[in-house]
Amino acid sequence: MSGTSALRTWWAQRPPATGAAVLATGILSVGLRLTGYDLLADVILALAALAWLGLAADISLRLLRERDRWLAEARSPVALTAVAATTVLGTGVSALGGLQLAEALLALAVALWAVLVLLVVRNWRRGMSGVVFLGCVATEGIAVLGAALATTVGVAWLAHTALVFFWLGLASYVAGLWCFDLRQVATGAGDQWVAGGALAISALAGAKLLDAAQSGLYLWNNDDNDVLRAVTVGLLALACLWYCVLAAAELRWPRSHYDVRRWGTVFPMGMTAVAALSVATAMGAPWLRGPGQVLLWIAVAVWCAVLVGAARPALGTVRSTAPR
Repeated sequence: MSGTSALRTWWAQRPPATGAAVLATGILSVGLRLTGYDLLADVILALAALAWLGLAADISLRLLRERDRWLAEARSPVALTAVAATTVLGTGVSALGGLQLAEALLALAVALWAVLVLLVVRNWRRGMSGVVFLGCVATEGIAVLGAALATTVGVAWLAHTALVFFWLGLASYVAGLWCFDLRQVATGAGDQWVAGGALAISALAGAKLLDAAQSGLYLWNNDDNDVLRAVTVGLLALACLWYCVLAAAELRWPRSHYDVRRWGTVFPMGMTAVAALSVATAMGAPWLRGPGQVLLWIAVAVWCAVLVGAARPALGTVRSTAPR
């Protein structure tokens, strides 16, 4: 078997959780751009785009050739990583000025969300891992991209729609918290971090909505704006609290082996950093930029470590099938 065929076989065996890799990589690109590292942000965004294209092709082929398998995977909360990854990629593209592509990605994300969310929610139950919070992540991702585009193109209805998704995402988080098994904090393989990442992306959505309100559009009155500011600050504070709890749990119960669910660790780390940086701008709190930058580089370091862990199986597959 050739090395290319071996890589194809390895990719086909990857679980749907690899969509979290696109999500984690895309959000790091957003964070690096916010801190002025545009070239590095472009490179990482290109990697996220390539991975997204691979996942899109894989999902499409399964839908055409393995429909039963596709339907089974679509009922899992992990399927919502496709929605979240699409919105994060769209957010990165919109920052580059690719508004038409970002709008297309937003439309695709909303369509995927409408198809998947009911399938997923029906299978929620008590005692679930951190993937239960992907409902919130996917919904808030739409709010983030919608609010960002509303600010750029000056469309009020888009901001109002993003606000609806913002509150829907928070409702989804409350429901997910009821289903979440708190023991996952000590025993989870990486996706327990999504419990904090979901709050972080909610805070980011709040910051983007505040930016939209400050862009010259009249979206809501001052009282509503004050409520949104208070909720955004509270969400960021809770996200940081989760970050501290989960980091302490990693030190208390080390889990150093690679698991694909570790991409579910990188994303919340990066998202918490981006949320802090964005709230710093939206709220006029420059003191938040320092902690945000520290958290961003911690996330970059963890991303590198997880990438190495993910690459080893692929390299091993190629070596084992290479001609001798």
